[in-house]
Amino acid sequence: MKKTIYILGLLFLNQNFAYSQEKDSIQITEKKLIKGYVVDYDNTPLTDATIKIKGTEYSVKSDAEGTFKLQNINDFPVVLEVNKKGYQKSEVILDEYQPSITIKLNLIEKHIEAVLVTSRRRSEEIQKIPIPITVLTSKRIDETGSFTVNRLKELVPTVQLYASNARNTTLNIRGLGSTFGLTNDGIDPGVGFYVDGVYYARPAATALDFIDTERIEVLRGPQGTLFGKNTTAGAFNITTKDATFRPSASFEITGGNYGFLQARGFLSGPISKKLAARISFSGSQRNGLLYNVHTQQNINDINNIGVRAQLLYKPTDEIKLTLNADITDQKPDGYGWPIAGVVTTKRAAYRQFYNIIKDLNYQIPYSSAFERKVDLDTPSKADNQLGGVSINADFKIGKGTLTSTSAFRYWRWNPLNDRDYLGIPVFTISSGNSKHEQWSQEIRYSGDFTEKLHGVIGVFGLWQDLNSDPVQTEEAGSAQWRFAQDSTSSLWKTPGLFDNFGIRTTNRIQSTSLAVFGQLDWALTEKLHILPGVRYNYDKKIANYKRQTYGGLQTTDPALIALKNKVYTNQAFDTDAKEGNFSGQLTLQYNINNNFNTFATYSLSYKPVGINIGGLPTANGVVLIDLAKVKPESVRHFEIGVKTKPTANSVFNVVFFNDDINDYQTQVQTPEPGVNRGYLANAEKVNVKGVEIDGNLRIQNFVFNAALAYTEGKYVKFTNAPVPLEEVGGSLAFKDVSGGRLPGISKWSGSFGAEDSFDGHFLGFEGSYFVGADVFFRSNFSSSPSPSQYLNISGYYLLNSRVGFRASNGLSINLWARNLLNKDYYEQLLAAPGSAGHYAGVIGDPATFGVTLKYTLKQ
Repeated sequence: MKKTIYILGLLFLNQNFAYSQEKDSIQITEKKLIKGYVVDYDNTPLTDATIKIKGTEYSVKSDAEGTFKLQNINDFPVVLEVNKKGYQKSEVILDEYQPSITIKLNLIEKHIEAVLVTSRRRSEEIQKIPIPITVLTSKRIDETGSFTVNRLKELVPTVQLYASNARNTTLNIRGLGSTFGLTNDGIDPGVGFYVDGVYYARPAATALDFIDTERIEVLRGPQGTLFGKNTTAGAFNITTKDATFRPSASFEITGGNYGFLQARGFLSGPISKKLAARISFSGSQRNGLLYNVHTQQNINDINNIGVRAQLLYKPTDEIKLTLNADITDQKPDGYGWPIAGVVTTKRAAYRQFYNIIKDLNYQIPYSSAFERKVDLDTPSKADNQLGGVSINADFKIGKGTLTSTSAFRYWRWNPLNDRDYLGIPVFTISSGNSKHEQWSQEIRYSGDFTEKLHGVIGVFGLWQDLNSDPVQTEEAGSAQWRFAQDSTSSLWKTPGLFDNFGIRTTNRIQSTSLAVFGQLDWALTEKLHILPGVRYNYDKKIANYKRQTYGGLQTTDPALIALKNKVYTNQAFDTDAKEGNFSGQLTLQYNINNNFNTFATYSLSYKPVGINIGGLPTANGVVLIDLAKVKPESVRHFEIGVKTKPTANSVFNVVFFNDDINDYQTQVQTPEPGVNRGYLANAEKVNVKGVEIDGNLRIQNFVFNAALAYTEGKYVKFTNAPVPLEEVGGSLAFKDVSGGRLPGISKWSGSFGAEDSFDGHFLGFEGSYFVGADVFFRSNFSSSPSPSQYLNISGYYLLNSRVGFRASNGLSINLWARNLLNKDYYEQLLAAPGSAGHYAGVIGDPATFGVTLKYTLKQ
């Protein structure tokens, strides 16, 4: 891995040098044509800048690459007036004809820079649109080291991400989106994850390192009338950087404690006058943060590499074709987690955890999970590979754009886990190998239908095929008898009864999702807009499930066979589900003035029908086949918001929201080892409501950002929920948890950040120094689908900081620290299979620090 990063780094540096030698050889041969570029202080292209010839009415605008063309310029000298909102006006004097010029604009430092987004399929200022949205630019992502969703959540407190590994990932917005706990492949996420217009269907996509990202837009609330795939909780809309028609390049390398090494970079430039290319990569490596006393090796390391390539073809100003391809390969030694605690269940004394391990002559070799030790007798592996190819075509037609996005993506998952979290052979193998392929097609038109009517209309199709690759394996070991023992019969001690006793599962789920969607923006008056949206969705899923037992003591004794069946049994079912539904929204927007925007939205959306594909629980030996299907989840959403700019250098926004969810899809645990991933169920009704405040302030070079969220989530009605861990073994297997709080939701969470900069010199280079810090906090939250007295995580806060220098020649240095105060905290608590009383903790990273060196080629 290190050699790969060093070689790629050398290649990029060589290419930077080659481009710097080559850039002057690219000439515009057309006389009387001036081609120019508008960039900011960091050489980032500026779109929508106005370039006007002084004293005339002739003007043009820069495009998405900052490029503009001035035609038929005959008389010199010429004075160009260059304007862009948020930047200082510039005048450029051309004494004689120049075929190519670069114009650099400086921010108006006392003003807030206008942020443009494309979430409504057009370029708009974020403060003007009636959607709660947070935008992270590439600059903010780089400076804060937020190269994954897990790090990004510390900047956007309404985002929750829980992951014990890449597959078992929960991505939520406002506490809604996906089931909490282990992933079940039979349901769809409620948070859409889009990269360059392509929907990523698998939760494992959130484990990717961001590669060459332009910006990340986090939209809160249902967005099904704007995006192809239905999203009941919100969406991540990620835009990567386009290929450019002028040579550009960047390379950065980072080193830190725990052996952290990361290299990232890109090359971009023209192949011909109408074809450009871009290639970018990211490689990350870090030593494991947990020590496995059983193998005497560190685990839970980072070992990622990803490459992204793009071809951009612009045959005319009205046509833009983009071909994207990417692949990311992750091969960590992980993931295993330490025991965080033990609860006393309602089972008999001999079935309590400490009595079980005493009989097995085992003792946990650490007293606290924050010793960062584990004792795992099964090797840890989490091979995760994702990739795909897409082609996006934009055609300007009339006053709008017709867009077609076609994509193929795949996912390969090859894990090996120690699911008992102990150094004795209880569960010796847990390997849920999976292979996933998806094909998607979206066609939409966005534009002005009349002077007062703008809209988006589209069709979308998604086809998925997910199956075991080739089988998924769960296997017990010689210590399983003591954990499974539910009577004092001496038969449980039969030698070899559970040795290498397991199940091999083959499963497949094929799904089809088709949709028609649209949204209008009708200006009733200059200030009052009405925005109706509608969607029809059709979903179909076909599932096949079969598991076969193997191993253990081969016997014909009915009593021994009965004991084995209490651990694993054969199980098979074939089922299908389909559902169609209409959904929509209505938004009223009233702009009091340019600095005060109000809006209110009501929407009804649906999360598709689901199918349990991880095994079903049994009752008296009978498979509960009725649990195979999971009803669609319906969300009635209401929000009211205000977006303001109190002064030219400040922004302040407030949003109130309320979500009522019927047939809430939730993941629940069962004591049965054969269903150790849990199964899906519907809670009758839940409610999530809250208020969000965000804003920023700029005073000269000092910038302050803040976001605060209050969120309250509860089960309004869930009468048949499994009992929490401490009540396992009681008289009831299910209970009424109505009124209990939903898992994964902190009532209070927030993020506060500040950065200051000032001009200076460093090692003879001109530039600016900067110093910044970010604080993230959240209050306590539940880590159990059914409210528990014990599986609750205390609130915590994290401090991240940075200091560095940005030279005007493109070189920068950034010294950074994350979790600077070295806080110990849990991200998730996981009940071990079998419900013996012990549970593991997914623990957050300790204090990390390092330095990043970056060079961006200047033109």
